[in-house]
Amino acid sequence: MRKIILLLFLSPLFFNSCQYFDKQIPTKEELLQKELKTINWEEVDEFPSFSRCDSVQNKEQKKTCFFEYLTQLIQERLSFDTISVIYPQLDTIDVKVTVLANATLQFEPQLNDSLSYDKPIIDSILRARLVGFPKVIPAIKRGIPVKTEFILPVILKVE
Repeated sequence: MRKIILLLFLSPLFFNSCQYFDKQIPTKEELLQKELKTINWEEVDEFPSFSRCDSVQNKEQKKTCFFEYLTQLIQERLSFDTISVIYPQLDTIDVKVTVLANATLQFEPQLNDSLSYDKPIIDSILRARLVGFPKVIPAIKRGIPVKTEFILPVILKVE
């Protein structure tokens, strides 16, 4: 009689434990979608950089080094140009800078539509002057080079 009683106590455990094996294993696609939702796509792990900023270890200081050096290079190249002659009232221009994953730079003027500027002329001047930059290191997200874009205000006239 002892064996029967013991079986009655064990049988609910045996039948209930099978439910742990019924759990669905997530597919690769489900895991990927879950992981993609956790990634903050608005931030990069490492900002773009120039080799002269590589010695800086602090992330914010490295970012500042990159933007200050890029702004300086653009201002130097545009300071001797005809933009200030053609448009004397234009003292600052916003430039959309794109750093591509293949380590190339692209520039596009961002002009205020309320002012009467000829965008194709300014764009052609930017394309002609903003070439031959030092090698840029693209931004990094999760170990992969990625494209980044930002608007950079460039002062054309210093009084």
